[in-house]
Amino acid sequence: MSTSDIRRRDRLQRALGRTRSATRLVFRRRDSLLVLATVTSLYLLLYLWAIGHLSPGLGGFDLLVVSDPLSKLLQPELGPFSFTPVARVAVGPVTYLFSLNTVLGLGIAGLVGLNAALTYLVWRQPSACGIGRSSTGLLAGIPALLSGTACCGPVILLVLGVQASGVLLTGFQLLLPVAVMMLLGSLLLVGRQVTVQG
Repeated sequence: MSTSDIRRRDRLQRALGRTRSATRLVFRRRDSLLVLATVTSLYLLLYLWAIGHLSPGLGGFDLLVVSDPLSKLLQPELGPFSFTPVARVAVGPVTYLFSLNTVLGLGIAGLVGLNAALTYLVWRQPSACGIGRSSTGLLAGIPALLSGTACCGPVILLVLGVQASGVLLTGFQLLLPVAVMMLLGSLLLVGRQVTVQG
């Protein structure tokens, strides 16, 4: 292994260690935990609405589960990261479809929320985070905000009034792994800026 490979590995290990410490700090502080919970919840609701698994209901209460839900849970619906709903829950004015998409959405929403909480922590306590008056940590959080839109690309196209073909909409599903990688990368960018004080 060359010297440059060793240096790169050491830098990555330091960044991972600092990000783990910063993440633990997020869970120890009420304000950053509130940011995490709020952003995660809002993003999950937006995600479920964008994929059509959360919609207005007709009122009343109802629960419908498909036959053999465990075997159908992993069944793809329209593409590689879209799964068939196995349950429908109607609660008053809201209808919710449960599928593996909810689990994927929760994971992505958690990453977006953690990015927002770390960015908030860096912005709120710059001197405690070891960045002085620099806004590097806040700027590093921007990829989290941008990458979060990859999952909701079709909604953005509709809002902007752009007509997209089925091929383009299918392409947005392939952006899911890219969005996750960008969110993980931005966690490292923000997390390495945080210095946790004992």
